[in-house]
Formats: sequence, structure tokens, C-alpha cells
Amino acid sequence: MKKWIKAARLRTLPLSVSGIILGSACAYQVVPSHAKFWLIFDLCLLTTLFFQVLSNYANDYGDAVKGTDNDNRVGPQRAIQSGEITKAAMKNAIIITSVLGMISSVAVVYFSFGKDNFVQAVIYLVLAVACIGAAIKYTVGSSAYGYRGLGDVFVFVFFGLVSTLGSYYLYTHSLDLKVLFPAFAVGFLSTAVLNMNNMRDIENDAAMNKNTLVVKMGYQKAKQYHFFLILGSIIFFNTYAIGSFTKWYQFAYVLALIPLFKNIGVVAKTINPRDLDPELKRIALTTFFISLLFSIAIILN
Repeated sequence: MKKWIKAARLRTLPLSVSGIILGSACAYQVVPSHAKFWLIFDLCLLTTLFFQVLSNYANDYGDAVKGTDNDNRVGPQRAIQSGEITKAAMKNAIIITSVLGMISSVAVVYFSFGKDNFVQAVIYLVLAVACIGAAIKYTVGSSAYGYRGLGDVFVFVFFGLVSTLGSYYLYTHSLDLKVLFPAFAVGFLSTAVLNMNNMRDIENDAAMNKNTLVVKMGYQKAKQYHFFLILGSIIFFNTYAIGSFTKWYQFAYVLALIPLFKNIGVVAKTINPRDLDPELKRIALTTFFISLLFSIAIILN
């Protein structure tokens, strides 16, 4: 069991639920039943965690098959790479996690829409299938989009727009354009995490023909892109806050933005891409804590 927990990469899980927390907080004041709110919230978290673990298993499997996870790769050894888990066992785990994620998706759709909103329910179930497909196809198969520089787009869409706007709609059955601001903010930060990961791995990825966006644009331009993502997220968070928050203590989330500015400084000074590895965990956890504090501020409005 320990090897499967390790392969699930627990440190990636807080980042994956950041958009769910933000979307849920935006919906909290307008939902008619808080009892139902917490049921849907729990199911949203469970579903997202299944999808993230699925993504991590599939990433481990896909990179192992393609030979990308080798001795030149920076960071902790992956499960298949280390020999702890076989490719066949990981493939079975991908199937099982996909099924569990789909079952959880059906549950959240049922409790959100019931039997009377068939079209909306079907749309969400199709979206769930798309999430499973995106999680697997990042590195698996000959057309893996992570190897074609499209990972950033998918991370922004699913970690930002889908998780935040999608969770908000599950509670309210409507959309509020204001929710786009936190959705874009967490989407930018999630993409920044992926960008840092790809900057760290640029040398090995280029050697293995994994043409991430960083490989395509180069290390220096990837830094500029990273600054754009970080500063863009700060602007989106602050724009929402200035337009919505009325109490001084709601702006306490600003304290959690400080590590973002520190991250910009570290990335700017880093010459060797491999030295960015410690920043990955920091920026991922920072994203989670910003989302948590910002969500509390929204609820206190």
C-alpha cells in the first residue's frame, strides 16, 4: 500500500482541490441548503482527488513507457522507474482509479441535479469523461498532449476554469461572471506550477523529444512566461477582492501572496534549471493556502 500512496504523489493533491475550494466558496452565500452544500462539496473533493491520483498514475505509466523517466531526470524516482510497481500493475491501477472517479462523478451529478435536469446531468458526465481522458492522455499514447506543448492549456482549463466554474455551477445551476476572476487566478498559478516543473526538466525533456512549451520557447522565455502567470494571478485575485470585499480582515489573504514575489526572485536568479526543484513544492502549497484564505474571505463577505 505504501508504494501506491507514494505513486499517488500526495504533495500534488492540495493544488488539485484549490479551484474546487474557490468555486465552492463563491457559491456558499447563494445556495439554498447548506446541508446539501457540504454533501456536494465532499463529493467534489473526492472526485477531484480521484482524477488527480489518476493523472499521477497515468503520468508515471506514460513517461515510463516512453523512457522519459530515466537516470537523468531531476526529482524523486517514479514508482515504475524505481521498480516498485510494474507497468502492468500501474495500468490496472489507472483503470480502477478511472472507474472510481466516474462513480464519484455520477454521485455528485445526481445530488446536484437530481432526476429533473437530465441535459445538465449529461453535460457534466461528458465533462467527467473528458477529465478522465485528459488525465490519461497527458503522457499516455502516441498523441499524448504533454509531449506536444499543450499541457499548459489543459492545466489552465481543468485546474482553473472547469474546477472553479464547474463546482460553482453544481451548487447554483447558474454562472456568475465574477467567478471568472478566481478561476483565472488559480488557473494561472496551476499553470505556473507545471511551467516550473517543465523548466526543471527542460534538459531531459528535450533529449527525450518531450516537446513541452518550455522546450519550445527556451529557458529564458519560459522565465518571462512564468512571471506573467504569477503576476497575472495576483492581479485577478486582487481585482475580485477590491470589487467584492468590504472588511479589512478579508484582505488577510495578501500575506499569502508574499511567497509568490519571492518565487519570482528565485526563478529570475536561477541559472541551472535543476535548482528549481525545491520551488515546486513551495509554489504548489502557496497556491493552496492562497485559495484557502481567499475562500474564507469570500465566505465572510
